[in-house]
Amino acid sequence: MRFFTFEGIDGSGKSTQIKCLKEYLCSRGEEVFFTKEPSCGELGKIIRKEILDKKKKIELEPYAELCLFCADRAQHVKDLILPKLKEGVTVVCDRYYDSTVAYQSFGRGLDLDLVSRMAEASTLGIKPYMTFFLSLSVEQARSRLEERLESTKMDEEPHDFHVNINRGYKKLLEENPSRIKLIDASAAPEDIHRQIVSHIG
Repeated sequence: MRFFTFEGIDGSGKSTQIKCLKEYLCSRGEEVFFTKEPSCGELGKIIRKEILDKKKKIELEPYAELCLFCADRAQHVKDLILPKLKEGVTVVCDRYYDSTVAYQSFGRGLDLDLVSRMAEASTLGIKPYMTFFLSLSVEQARSRLEERLESTKMDEEPHDFHVNINRGYKKLLEENPSRIKLIDASAAPEDIHRQIVSHIG
């Protein structure tokens, strides 16, 4: 089973690189299914709107936010990811359980052990074959986000929130060097793509 995930703070260039990787894998004859978190499933659509839509006035308590992300992931795996993997399709996902640890523990300040256990349980045992961490400074990411026409609630969190998330990702990288691959996201898009492909072979 080939299951790739992309991680990084908002503005790190995940969307661009996911598109490039999908095109690369398809050119090699692989059938590729792209998905993202919060998911595009029925539950995920509701959660995405409540958590990320700036028009929504609800201020989620961090633990409630954690539970929603984990609920979406469990359903996401059951309804979309696992069936595709069983069919032999390569799955590429924009964010997965590493995001929960980085955002809800290092970003929101929830207990790391609790968040880690909930995030891992929500995968239903489905772990990525490889994870690409697109590493970029908060300042560079912010500059890119300013060029976007749309932004989310997460994009508008304070500077320190994103700094802490970056710190969380680096901690995860240290603990999972065989799975998580460090990608210099400050490079040109084509160079970033080459970095990613070099890990796939």
